[in-house]
Amino acid sequence: MLAELFVADAGAPRDRSPLTRQLIEDAAADLRRGGVTTQIMAGSARDRDGTMPGLRFAGAVHRLVLEGRAPRLAKHYPSVGGQPDLETLWDDALPALNEHADLLRQWISATTVQTNEPARSAPLYGGLLVAAQEAAKAAGRTVPFCVRLLEVGASGGLNLRPHHIGYRLEDRVLGDPHSLLVFDPEWTGRPPADLDHRLRVVGRAGCDLTPVDVSTEDGRLHLSSFVWGDQVSRLNRLRDALDLAATDPVKVERSAGPEWLAKQLARAERDVLTVVWHSVVWQYVSPADRAMGRAVLADAAAKATPTTPLALLVFESRRSDDAEEGYRFELLLKLWPAGLSLNLGYGSGHGAPFTWQVTPWE
Repeated sequence: MLAELFVADAGAPRDRSPLTRQLIEDAAADLRRGGVTTQIMAGSARDRDGTMPGLRFAGAVHRLVLEGRAPRLAKHYPSVGGQPDLETLWDDALPALNEHADLLRQWISATTVQTNEPARSAPLYGGLLVAAQEAAKAAGRTVPFCVRLLEVGASGGLNLRPHHIGYRLEDRVLGDPHSLLVFDPEWTGRPPADLDHRLRVVGRAGCDLTPVDVSTEDGRLHLSSFVWGDQVSRLNRLRDALDLAATDPVKVERSAGPEWLAKQLARAERDVLTVVWHSVVWQYVSPADRAMGRAVLADAAAKATPTTPLALLVFESRRSDDAEEGYRFELLLKLWPAGLSLNLGYGSGHGAPFTWQVTPWE
């Protein structure tokens, strides 16, 4: 069963990270023959769909490389200046796997996949512009609402400062052009909003079952390890986001989503749009917590007023109408009491590229 989960996880990087895909496939084969990977994954024998054991394994191995513990393997990792050779990758991985099997097992057993990809701030930024402006229209206002942003499954909180990031388009830079993090969001189309209006964020908070403290070297390494080792541009973007976080800290509370959300939504702020946000989190949430979260949100939505509006903005995987495409990540917006439900577009699970294409959210 575990080997099959590894094979499924190898589909995530596909052609985007040949290094990660090959490592996971080789590890799956090693599991089947009872090799060292069996020892490393001993604490994960009961893993189920959604726990991503293959990606956790790849992240732990990448951390060995980033920490300088696997010099022979490092020559395959562009993240530390190497160049992959997929044919010899596993042979060069084996010495590190055997030497550090206990450490790898400890890391893998104690963590979930934590990408906290900062590029997801780009669709979030556009979605917040839409939400703030649509809520204003519904309330008969000429000025967009200020936003209070609540993120469930926030990891290290890197996406809790979308207004402090610069998004480079052909004709302008949205957000903060002087930010430590400025990148091309790779948009096709544009958000259905007036881009000249400034996004005003007046409150931010986040929760996670296992929050990452990005102010520490351990936290920075932890998030860096889950960037695929041959995607240097993603790693550089993450490092810029970590530097930005150091100048604008936001604490992520250790808590389950439903309980935390109920506490946050117990108060409504007048003339502020409260936006509940999550991205690439739903697959890790238990059915019970999903149901509880929906109930908490429904209760708050029933109490929303034109002057204390509420929005749900999510970027999650959904099955595509295109059978060959399988699943894709879509940006979905609900707004109360306006009763607006929109599918704003779709893109890579990492947030870029993204296509703005507005349809009803059914």
